[in-house]
Amino acid sequence: MLEDNWWQRATIYQIYPRSFADSNGDGIGDLNGIIAHLDHLEDLGIGAIWLSPIFASPMRDNGYDISDYQAIAPEFGTLADFDRLIAEAKARNNRIILDLVVNHSSNEHRWFKSASAGRDAPYRDYYIWRDPAPDGGVPSDLQSAFGGPAWTLDPASGQYYLHQFAPEQPDLNWENPKLRAEVYAMMNWWLDRGVAGFRMDVIDLIGKEPDRGITSNGPHLHDYLQEMHKAALDRPGLVTVGETWSAAPSDALLYSGRDRGELSMVFQFEQVLLQMDEVFGKWRPKPFDLIAFKQVFFRWQAALAEDGWNSLFWSNHDLPRAVSRYGDDKRYHIESAKMLATVLHLMKGTPYVYQGEELAMTNMVFTDMDQLRDIEALNMHDLSIAQGMSEAEFIAGANENGRDNARTPMQWTASENAGFTTGTPWIDVNPNHVAINAASERASETSVFAHYRKLIGLRAKMDVIAYGAFEPHLEDHEQIFAYSRVLGDERIVVVANFSGQAATADLAGIMAGAGEPLIWNYEPVSDLSGRLDLKPYEAFAVHFSKGQG
Repeated sequence: MLEDNWWQRATIYQIYPRSFADSNGDGIGDLNGIIAHLDHLEDLGIGAIWLSPIFASPMRDNGYDISDYQAIAPEFGTLADFDRLIAEAKARNNRIILDLVVNHSSNEHRWFKSASAGRDAPYRDYYIWRDPAPDGGVPSDLQSAFGGPAWTLDPASGQYYLHQFAPEQPDLNWENPKLRAEVYAMMNWWLDRGVAGFRMDVIDLIGKEPDRGITSNGPHLHDYLQEMHKAALDRPGLVTVGETWSAAPSDALLYSGRDRGELSMVFQFEQVLLQMDEVFGKWRPKPFDLIAFKQVFFRWQAALAEDGWNSLFWSNHDLPRAVSRYGDDKRYHIESAKMLATVLHLMKGTPYVYQGEELAMTNMVFTDMDQLRDIEALNMHDLSIAQGMSEAEFIAGANENGRDNARTPMQWTASENAGFTTGTPWIDVNPNHVAINAASERASETSVFAHYRKLIGLRAKMDVIAYGAFEPHLEDHEQIFAYSRVLGDERIVVVANFSGQAATADLAGIMAGAGEPLIWNYEPVSDLSGRLDLKPYEAFAVHFSKGQG
């Protein structure tokens, strides 16, 4: 493996700084809190840490509304703290990846404050402005992702500005070369400081053409990404991952093909969108369909088999806890958490671990709206109620899929506030921290943490896991998720029962004979020569090499 492509063998860990660790007792996580827990990540085997935004922000959307791209939010610390984080991570053979949020800024950014001064203001064309419709209303029927029109009137100028998210997050005008040059200069400033790369927030939206109704995957998107690569990203060893809700297997290589000069990989969300209701979206999720679900992964593995690269994830700061969404966080909490880890980490691509996933942290049980903090949930609540959803149904949907689930504080210990803070946490701590916490997980050799550590270690040392070809099995099985990884004379067969009921898998012909048990969550399995009965959420991998089977 070339050092330039270190990320093909590494596992990346996402930190939501506000909820990770609070060092000063103000109830908000910070950079010094992260530094204090770097040994946890080193023990896990993590190769890079992606930080959700740490920049100066009014925090209307918890940092995804940036008011200064080259300053640290005071609640998180200082630039000196950040430089120390870079150094301390490097000392542990780790890297820091920043969250690049350049589809939009905060309305408190100096650019927007200038732009709002009038139609001839110096930074006016850093944003997207339109005259009212003939009837005096919004310029078009584009809707915000957080609910309501994507246009807000600026009374001083009589024009509307575009915002695909909250009104406090005006969209930047990527058609303006001056804006693009400023963004690239900012990126280079952080890279020169020692950053290893960027996760790029909703990057598929920067090519928008609102007058044509195009909000994502616009005609100039890839021109901008190639220009960005030439201006900032063409450095050895740099890693970039684009958040692309619109990406499909058919255009995946446009982003990540080796000769494209764009990104290392993308986050795609086809498996998430599959479960959303046509009217109420994630607030009224569809029943889980394993066959359709695994076909998404199989299509993406096939699309990027020879070129490009997959990112592998169950959870992030916008999604529910994996074990609550795809496993069983009550009857088979440990078994299903280990199953999910096994299925994900042995596929081809770069795995991402969201903070607390390695502890099998679960969704929160919110009982009323006063406990919610997320701007999306608060906005969508009113809209959903107006569309006919009951209060109880909305809260049930928030408990299942709301973003606040991923944002409850990291559970370090069984003590008060889970060891996250000595003050009052900004959002409620999950009461189950007394049983689910890092201290107890790290003390056990059979814990979920130990299982993640073993999987991460296997990827780091086994070429067949890092680079082997992917072969799907039992594609129409309603309970089993199975595949092989093949490299030369080596094969790893992964079999998982993705359900809470016993299942039978006929593995004859996949790999006959005995192999070496590699990892398991119930007991070792070595013989895959025929029919196997799997316990609820049972998962295992068997390694075959020349002379076996």
